[in-house]
Amino acid sequence: MYEEGVSAEDSVVAPLRERCVYTRCYCEENVWKLCEYIKDQQTCSMDEVYAVFISNERRTIPIWKQKSSRGDEPVIWDYHVVLLHLNKQGQGFIYDLDTTLPFPCPFDVYSREAFRSDLFLKPEFRRKMRVIPAVTYLQKFASDRSHMKHSNGTWRMPPPSYPCIETAESKMNLDDFISMDASVGWGEVYKLSDFVQHFGAK
Repeated sequence: MYEEGVSAEDSVVAPLRERCVYTRCYCEENVWKLCEYIKDQQTCSMDEVYAVFISNERRTIPIWKQKSSRGDEPVIWDYHVVLLHLNKQGQGFIYDLDTTLPFPCPFDVYSREAFRSDLFLKPEFRRKMRVIPAVTYLQKFASDRSHMKHSNGTWRMPPPSYPCIETAESKMNLDDFISMDASVGWGEVYKLSDFVQHFGAK
């Protein structure tokens, strides 16, 4: 179901879910690849697209409606990354390759179903968002995937088959994106309630 006045055809800027580049537990790279697709295929203006990192100071954030959820229980991630598309009509859509919700999902539906509310959560579980323009994300993000290795060098989860994403300046800056300290990294940091108010239906 899409918001009134927006058809699925008008709103979709990425491939079908099953055709997206996807590696389980590498959400930051999955979203980088979505941004790359949108840039290469010119499916919309790049200034309509954002990478959204979800985390908090303790890196314990609940998200509902995830593929790895058990029943109606949330998954507690250390961080998660989704893509936000704000179309020219000002309507938002979330692209989350790990959700059981539609792909894309109207912003307010995703917010209600996957984020729910911080009001009834203990402080250590309250979510924050770092919202980074897609162009900036493509230019600045780098990961050598070392966070996915055990101390003995074996993989916690199998890595993507393509080479590591790096820039001329960095081979690994993932922590700067996960951090919810507004004084470091790129983009803008929001509390969940401010994020929903800023990007949700007016």
